[in-house]
Amino acid sequence: MSEIGIGIVGGGYMGKAHSVAMAAVGAVFDTGLRPRLEMIAASSEDSAERYRRSFGFRRGTGDWRQLVDDPDVQAIVIATPQALHRDITEAAFARGKPVMCEKPMGASLADSEAMVAAAEASGAANMVAYNYIRTPASQFARDLIADGEIGTVTWFRGEHTEDFYADPSAPASWRTSGEANGTMGDLAPHMINAALALIGPVTSLIAEVETVHSERPGGKVDNDDQAQIMCRFANGAMGQMHFSRIATGRKMGYAYEVHGTRGAIRFDQEDQNALWLYRADGPEAERGFRKILTGPEHPDYLPFCQGPGHGTGYQDQIIIEARDFLRAIETGESVWPTFRDGLAVNRVVHAAMTSSRGKCWQDVPTDPSN
Repeated sequence: MSEIGIGIVGGGYMGKAHSVAMAAVGAVFDTGLRPRLEMIAASSEDSAERYRRSFGFRRGTGDWRQLVDDPDVQAIVIATPQALHRDITEAAFARGKPVMCEKPMGASLADSEAMVAAAEASGAANMVAYNYIRTPASQFARDLIADGEIGTVTWFRGEHTEDFYADPSAPASWRTSGEANGTMGDLAPHMINAALALIGPVTSLIAEVETVHSERPGGKVDNDDQAQIMCRFANGAMGQMHFSRIATGRKMGYAYEVHGTRGAIRFDQEDQNALWLYRADGPEAERGFRKILTGPEHPDYLPFCQGPGHGTGYQDQIIIEARDFLRAIETGESVWPTFRDGLAVNRVVHAAMTSSRGKCWQDVPTDPSN
């Protein structure tokens, strides 16, 4: 067992989540590498000092460059707005330091491509922080599909819908400015990542992306409120996806349904400790979706709780991410999703935006490395 100095850039909502995860992961998973909360960077010295005290870091700084350059910071977690992701990752990889970056990877497709190039040139461990797909239920769903338990997949429906901007009178904010902060930059990447993980690459799509409330108290809205995609996967399956920040009544609508030739799966993050499974076997009169409560027999559940049905939560997903990142550093082997996997998500987002503007089907470039 050995220590590794962790630096986290950003102390807001996700910065706190990653700080808590790094503080807990060693005890939860008995990791070979034990994180040491070495330094946190924020937008000012005062903010950094406040986060340092609250989260338990040894030091804080108002300059992320100081964190990246520090020799006692041996691995870096980026939890800043997307506009800073490329600069921080390129600086970190130039020093050979492993990086876990919050989604979406870059503020543009060009940024994401540059970040992949920097990661692969460095040879350092790299990972994109897609946490929702790491619930025990979704990991189990991924295993069931990969093992052929529902037969050949024929159809996928996914959504990531929330209602934090459903009220037209909600004021404008940083979320309503800049393409990367719209629904296609904020919510869509999570479900696109799930689709790629569960079903495989998307080869073509047609999309509509729209702003429903173009003005809000305090300013104009220049990014998207909702979007829909119809797509085709490389394995031949048909797919639909919907994303919205104005879906009245939806709080954490990360949900999907998968149909196969021998069964089907349903999942909804608002009930994240349950998976619905249909098997096309036995007498027709006895068939139906069966609710499976997650428990110690499902992936990454037992380290948190010994009781079936007791459940895991949001913070636990971030702890699982931290375990995966540490494992990649310790073993030198890539752990999904790498930066290249993150780029695949951003290519789908870029194709959807292009399709919406042109009102036409759009091919999604395949990864030449696969």
